[in-house]
Amino acid sequence: MVTQARRSLSDDISYRQRRYLLMMGIRAACFVIAVVMFVNHLGWLTVIPAFGAIVIPYFAVVFANGGREPDNTRGFMEYQPNLPAARDATGASEGNGHQPARPGSGDN
Repeated sequence: MVTQARRSLSDDISYRQRRYLLMMGIRAACFVIAVVMFVNHLGWLTVIPAFGAIVIPYFAVVFANGGREPDNTRGFMEYQPNLPAARDATGASEGNGHQPARPGSGDN
């Protein structure tokens, strides 16, 4: 690939449509296989393709609606909160010479 340009929107949609149709085709095949296995009395083996026929539609829809891939090529960015500067732990202000009132000093 010469550039890092994303694929066009129409290419992305057609790719997701093909992938969805392929998965639903596999689901239909699983359903038919499960029915044939059930008719032939193969017991618990019927559960395997039946499970596929039940679960595959969920993943097909999630993948089809996933949208375009993110274009962030820098990868993970650490969260850096924008917080105000920390205050002095003692609470005393050195600039005006005042001390904070002590608890119970009788300022009632």
